Amino acid sequence: MKFFEYRSFVVTTIGIALLCAGQASAQEYDLILQGGHVLDAKNHVDSVEDVAVKDGLIAEVAPQIDPKKAVKTIDVKGLYVTPGLVDIHEHVYAGTGERDSYAGDNSVYPDGFSFRVGVTTIVDAGGSGWRNFEDFKQRVIDRSKTRVLAELNIVGSGMRGPNYEDNLDDMDGEATGKMALKYPGVVVGIKSAHFTGPEWKPYEQAVIAGNIANIPVMIDYGSRRAERPLYDLLATKLRPGDIYTHCYSGLRGEQDPETGKASKAMLIGRQRGIYFDVGHGGGSFAWTVAIPMMQGGFQPDSISTDLHITSMNAGMKDMLNVADKFLAMGQTIPQVVTEMTWNPAHEMKQDQLGNLSVGAPADIAVLSVEKGNFGFVDMYNTKLMGTQKLICQLTVRAGKVVYDLNGISADLWDAKPSSDLKQAKRWTNFSVRPPDSGAHQKFPVSVPAK
Repeated sequence: MKFFEYRSFVVTTIGIALLCAGQASAQEYDLILQGGHVLDAKNHVDSVEDVAVKDGLIAEVAPQIDPKKAVKTIDVKGLYVTPGLVDIHEHVYAGTGERDSYAGDNSVYPDGFSFRVGVTTIVDAGGSGWRNFEDFKQRVIDRSKTRVLAELNIVGSGMRGPNYEDNLDDMDGEATGKMALKYPGVVVGIKSAHFTGPEWKPYEQAVIAGNIANIPVMIDYGSRRAERPLYDLLATKLRPGDIYTHCYSGLRGEQDPETGKASKAMLIGRQRGIYFDVGHGGGSFAWTVAIPMMQGGFQPDSISTDLHITSMNAGMKDMLNVADKFLAMGQTIPQVVTEMTWNPAHEMKQDQLGNLSVGAPADIAVLSVEKGNFGFVDMYNTKLMGTQKLICQLTVRAGKVVYDLNGISADLWDAKPSSDLKQAKRWTNFSVRPPDSGAHQKFPVSVPAK
């Protein structure tokens, strides 16, 4: 090769390398969600913003971010962009084969119910206790794409029916607290549920465990007993920051029988800093309770489903359906989003979740609002009519698209790719067509005119 040819070759090679380096540096983000209405209660954002994602984390939130900086940009104009939803009351300890048990057949596998409604974090509410938590962890938590956290049942054997749940001898706050300490950030709460006896032991032992591990206690108050009135639980037994779920059931003294509003027990609990969670479930949400209490000003701190095999197809359909009920009762979209994102994350002391702060996990829900006439059903199969419902259009988990209802992240099948297919795994978990397949050129078709 002659000198001048060699010099030209070197210059050209360097130029290409610099160009490639420039392109690589220009694509500093993996994904941008462009032009959506961002709702982020922690950071007081309620405006149209772009959201950029890099390496599974929120990288930037700003009114305008150059789309050339990302491998993939998705147009979400006209849609709400929220943190991934956090459901702090579900039952997902599935797979053991145990009949009539929430450590078995009553539970569901999380991934089939989460992403399609924008939920990216689930807290299993007491399916396992300290004796069987590690089985739950390896069976479900470690195998799920959804982030699954756990509240340990104060019953060591977990939520396996009355013979276990009423066993006072298996309620050990110290053993439960020690297991929680063994898995910090995975075990995030303590649960007492379904107890039918008159004793205070389940709640006292739950608080002992909560104090050992510095995590909140959630109470499903079981059967109503005169010996342990709700007022005493909320006024003296629970700590500020603990959680009372099924707050609109009306089954355990939540409602004042004279006014229909929140009872004195609920009011003293709120005054003391107890959090109140919906926990809709199959038998814990009634319009005759929720509507008067809401009209009286008693609104929930967090919206949750209590998802399990009987609730999922009954009055409670999913997380967004429960939120729709609160829209029908007069709450705003920003309110219900807060109650599904920042509030529940904060209740569980997981402040890294439920927000779109720079550096937070890039868990994101993109929601649309459908207008019409819709019926929303409670546990007694009575309905309230509403005019709007939320629909999840797109879910991002750990920076990658994991659910896309209408393909807003996808290219048309007969069009050229809009992003570099070789880098697709930076922004999606879905398969993409092979790079340079050229299918749209090899097999041209004409689409009939409409």
